[in-house]
Amino acid sequence: METVFVGIDVSKDQLDVALPDGTHSWTNDPDGHRQLVEHFGKLPLQMIVLEATGGYERAITAELAAAELPVVVVNPRQVRDFARATGRLAKTDQIDAAVLAEFGRAVRPPQRPMPDAEVEKLREKLARRRQLVQMLTAEGNRLQQAHEASVRKSIRDVQQTLTKQLAHIDDDLQRTIQQTPAWREKENLLRSVPGIGPQTALSLLVELPELGSCSRQQIAALVGVAPLNRDSGKFRGQRTTWGGRPTVRKALYMATLTATRHNPKIRNHYQGLLKAGKRKKVALVACMRKTLCILNAVLRDQQPWKTPKIQPVTT
Repeated sequence: METVFVGIDVSKDQLDVALPDGTHSWTNDPDGHRQLVEHFGKLPLQMIVLEATGGYERAITAELAAAELPVVVVNPRQVRDFARATGRLAKTDQIDAAVLAEFGRAVRPPQRPMPDAEVEKLREKLARRRQLVQMLTAEGNRLQQAHEASVRKSIRDVQQTLTKQLAHIDDDLQRTIQQTPAWREKENLLRSVPGIGPQTALSLLVELPELGSCSRQQIAALVGVAPLNRDSGKFRGQRTTWGGRPTVRKALYMATLTATRHNPKIRNHYQGLLKAGKRKKVALVACMRKTLCILNAVLRDQQPWKTPKIQPVTT
């Protein structure tokens, strides 16, 4: 049987799911999640693809991960670029779900399975989340039936407490998904490179999951630090960098500023570019690209960075 690639477009109240027989909808709540997980259990799944949509995807992602299903959360910008490249200009929830499924089949974004111990923790947290949702629903029903002011106030106070608890456990779920032991090992590797601090490492792991699995040219293009041609006929335009992932670029920019002072390899490269007459901004972008390539190689080879002995650039 042919393996199935599934795309899920997530909104606040609904999940539109692109399956081989068409697009179907489930509610974005615990009942809908349970039904969807049961349905997926009957399919020969290869990959389930969702977009990061500002938090609405957290619960269903956690449910799918806890069920040990092959779920991947991808960057929305990549999916939009893929849709335009394949001529899909119209945009509806059903179309978006289908595009996500096609994106998974064509691009095969890397999956990050969770260890058994982390899966068990995730399941326990999900069980608590379902309880909180049920309690909120019950309090909402009680509020509709209550008329006495003091009773209504009591119900609203309980709702407020439960809402805070739900937000807290949602944040905890997100951290659990993003900070498995395998990811912590990657963080240690990244932080072995001078200039890479904990926030930069976390940003790279969360926003750039392809790091370590691409060529240096591909990873530079993904981030938006690769010089792109602007040629037409005999015209040769100036090479510029654009596109990519702005949050990753911002983190990489700050890390590279530090590296130009504390990483001998990057510092010498930066000073050499300045000596060759490059503008500071151009030199810094080149150093960002070099730093990114170092980080890519560190994760690819699973070897921490060792600062080479380099003679300083003389001026």
